[in-house]
Amino acid sequence: MNNKILYLFLSLAMLLVTSCSDKFLENMKSYNNYDASLFTNQTETGWFLDNIYYNYFSGYNSPIKTVVGLYSNDQTYMTEEIGGTINNLINPTMTLNTAASCSTYFGSALTSSVNNNPYTRIRNCNFLIDTINYMGSNLPETFRQEVRGQAFFLRALQYFDLVRTYGGVPLVLHLISPSATNTSIRYPRATTSECVTQIVNDLDSAANLLPTSWSSSTDYGRFTKGAALAEISRVLLTYASPLFNTDWDNTSDSRWQAALAAGLAAEKECSADGYGLYGSSAKDWANMFVSSAGYKKEGIIVFQCSSSSTPSAEINNQWENSIRLKSQGGSGGIAVPKEMIDLFPMANGTRPTVADGYNDSLFFLNRDPRFYRTFAFSGCKWANKANANSVVWAYRYVNSKGAYTYHGNNQLKSPCFVRKMSDPSADSTAFSYSGTPIMEYRYAELILNIAECYAATGDLSDCLTYLERIRARVGIPSANNYGLGTFTDKYQAIAACLYERQVELAYEGKRFWDIQRWMLFNDDASSGNNTCAKLGLTPLDQTTRVGDYWQAKTVSNTDPVASAINTISIDPDASNFTQELNSLATLYNTYFVRVAASPAMDTYNNQTLTQFGWQQNYYIQGLPTTVLTNNPWLLQTKGWYDAYGSQGTFDYQQ
Repeated sequence: MNNKILYLFLSLAMLLVTSCSDKFLENMKSYNNYDASLFTNQTETGWFLDNIYYNYFSGYNSPIKTVVGLYSNDQTYMTEEIGGTINNLINPTMTLNTAASCSTYFGSALTSSVNNNPYTRIRNCNFLIDTINYMGSNLPETFRQEVRGQAFFLRALQYFDLVRTYGGVPLVLHLISPSATNTSIRYPRATTSECVTQIVNDLDSAANLLPTSWSSSTDYGRFTKGAALAEISRVLLTYASPLFNTDWDNTSDSRWQAALAAGLAAEKECSADGYGLYGSSAKDWANMFVSSAGYKKEGIIVFQCSSSSTPSAEINNQWENSIRLKSQGGSGGIAVPKEMIDLFPMANGTRPTVADGYNDSLFFLNRDPRFYRTFAFSGCKWANKANANSVVWAYRYVNSKGAYTYHGNNQLKSPCFVRKMSDPSADSTAFSYSGTPIMEYRYAELILNIAECYAATGDLSDCLTYLERIRARVGIPSANNYGLGTFTDKYQAIAACLYERQVELAYEGKRFWDIQRWMLFNDDASSGNNTCAKLGLTPLDQTTRVGDYWQAKTVSNTDPVASAINTISIDPDASNFTQELNSLATLYNTYFVRVAASPAMDTYNNQTLTQFGWQQNYYIQGLPTTVLTNNPWLLQTKGWYDAYGSQGTFDYQQ
């Protein structure tokens, strides 16, 4: 096979065929013709399907990127996970409520477009779903079923992200042709409930058509029956959450019951198919992200990436390069806000409090085993291919003239930096060409979905049991229910589920969606949003992400701690790990002081931002101006003005 095509499709783990040619790339646009010639053979049909996959996921080159077809960091940068980038939606100097300031993700039309936008992707799925059985009747039945199953899954994914962005949207389920006079194709916005029903129906169809696994290794990563059922769990969990469900506080609410049933069905299927929590230690947990045994066990939806350095032939995982420090040959690393450092449990599973012995200056002492696999800090061993014993340091010292020098040119505004999903055998000369797969949906997330549903339905015992499974796997002691204690009501249980998701799924692109569906940016009495108060959580609105440095106490024109740091190497796999941490604490107390970053971690126009500036209408976007003017029959969302200055009337909670 031509290597360019091989890497293009294997990078997505979506290859259906065993041979192809460069001509396919040259003529890719011709597969929008929608004629019977597409179904001449499995090869050409496979190319068309792979092209749809490519249009969906070619931008998915980092686990913190979200929204199919778009894949940006915007959502993650609106959470406590990463600071430094001020999205307009959290900028306190802005108030957004007009069509002109809405997300343009929707595209502009419900028919075909030369652009790779949502309804173009939906149209391509519709074509396969509607026509392959009669236009491709010459093709094997099993092949046709599997193609349709993947198309149903893809269509459901696209509609789900449209719903999470805009609420109810027009449901276009068959091919339509552009027309200025045909009023029958002026599809109105379906309600959110109607959209969710259709999404679940599509995923049910996918589950009935897809195999439990793919027989060929070249097909690894394609959607499976278990993946379809797991996605239903995710969709119905979102639908049951407060953002879309005004009756969320009712333990008998049918949406929570449906989400629970879907989660249990997915768990049963995925377990039968060989999926499960990988390993029995924090070391296994860390290796899961980079070992084939790990991601093939835990990864329900996995996207493989290529290590090819040929620009036209690869989709590389950019995560390794983004998290590696400058001193390691990476792009500079990701500084961890203080709020995230202080979040992770203690070693016994309890929340980090002063009363429980937590000292935020010595944040690295006595923490949850996942802490040391999610983060690195000065003194940590962080291996790479060339140096298995590489130790990283990020601190600064000030000279007699008041100028700062940063050790290793590591200028992160935090004493702690992300290391999760890093490959210890990664080549420092090729971090940008990482082939590490991205697990978009892990079995652990499914377990957490089920735990949350049990909590919301008032089954505190089963909620606790499922949360304990997550903690037991990484080696947290079983005492006091693995540090979870005993829940006194469903609100404590729900809060515990959301907390565990923050820890277990950190930096996997999930946090924003949890904040959004539970409306945790703020409470707003006028809209009936009181979930933070109910759950006992602090809203993110009017908070900020704090960064600071380790700074040498001694003023010096040369590094005053260069010799002292040579004795430190923190390795969570070492038998004397606790002793190593204590030695680091002694070094820190002797040589360093923790100082606030200046400029601050979060700035706008060179000014420190003292708080997030979230508004209630931001949870669900309105339709942008272009959509409303091109499709004037579409209603604008409540909380947003339409293209002509009138208040929106569309209720996304219906």
